[in-house]
Amino acid sequence: MSSNPFERFQDQQGVTVLDGGLATSLEAFGHDLDDDLWSAKILLEDPDAVCRVHTDFLLAGADCVTSGTYQASVPGFVARGLTHDRALEVLDRAVSLAVEARDTFWGDAENRDQRLRPLVAASVGPYGAYRADGSEYTGAYGLSDEGLLDFHEERWRILAESAADLMGCETIPSLQEAEVLLELLRRTPDRWAWMSFTCRDGGHLGDGSSLAAAVTTCDAVPQVAAVGINCTPPEYVSELISVVRSATEKPIIVYPNAGGKYDAARKTWEGDAPQHDWPALVAEWRDLGASVIGGCCRVSPADVSLIRSRLLPTGQS
Repeated sequence: MSSNPFERFQDQQGVTVLDGGLATSLEAFGHDLDDDLWSAKILLEDPDAVCRVHTDFLLAGADCVTSGTYQASVPGFVARGLTHDRALEVLDRAVSLAVEARDTFWGDAENRDQRLRPLVAASVGPYGAYRADGSEYTGAYGLSDEGLLDFHEERWRILAESAADLMGCETIPSLQEAEVLLELLRRTPDRWAWMSFTCRDGGHLGDGSSLAAAVTTCDAVPQVAAVGINCTPPEYVSELISVVRSATEKPIIVYPNAGGKYDAARKTWEGDAPQHDWPALVAEWRDLGASVIGGCCRVSPADVSLIRSRLLPTGQS
């Protein structure tokens, strides 16, 4: 198996900078995401816009961009009227959009002189994202392990066979779903993945499970490239990093949302994004042990630029 995809960034930079919110960046371009497919509907309507957002994050300083497959699923696309085969094609194409943006960025000699070659992660969203009812933040699915495995298995296979550098299992709200995803990771032994949980407070997943227990479970799987937190309010992150560090020596990944209230019925965040001193926050998180750092919903390319400038001052890669 190849080395951990984050290793060269850790060795040469000490940190890996992630991108920000794909969906909210698409909304900033005028796209309406009040839809059961959320950001995945833009894969059908305007894939060039998705590629543009990936490019914007790369130019802002992201060392890794994440494909627009968070809320993309075969059942979701079939419910929209796509054939099964077409749904599989759209999933694969979503990763290709991120790869193409990365390869175009890397084709510029100036970028090659100044940066390490960025990664592409294939986003694996939770079952609750497919349900489009906000349950990705609670894990209240009422589904067996077998049911969750049936949902995730085919999409996992398509993304694992894609050109992505690793899988990004994100916004996981329950230990149950983490265990299902880890089983799929074991079944693809040549693949790396990160595991990132959404948390309700400073120590518990969305469903109330112990974050420490979830991290310990992830720590036992060699193919887990990093473990941590995403789509969680920034005010919980420092405490959560300490919990993660107590349970693993793997790289810690953190990419919170900007905070505020999410309206699950309208598939949108209410009001303006809270203002944060991102440079100060990410410096604190880095000092606490996080080494893969970025943002989630309502974290813009401009925010990522601020994050990179604080973590990697001018003169570093």
